[in-house]
Amino acid sequence: MRTVVDLTRCQGYAQCVFLAPGVFELHGEEGLLYATAVPEDQEERVRQAAAACPVQAILVGEEVSSGAR
Repeated sequence: MRTVVDLTRCQGYAQCVFLAPGVFELHGEEGLLYATAVPEDQEERVRQAAAACPVQAILVGEEVSSGAR
């Protein structure tokens, strides 16, 4: 599974970091680092993180190819 974060929408709420710390990481207070290729054991956590994002900045799976700019 692949993931993309629209960093122009991301507001640094860090819900993704709490839900999937193996994929998402805060760099400083607001900079977000993330893995574009999601390990299989982290897929469900990343889906939960995408659903929990207050600004819906995370695209996963099929959404990546159809919705990423």
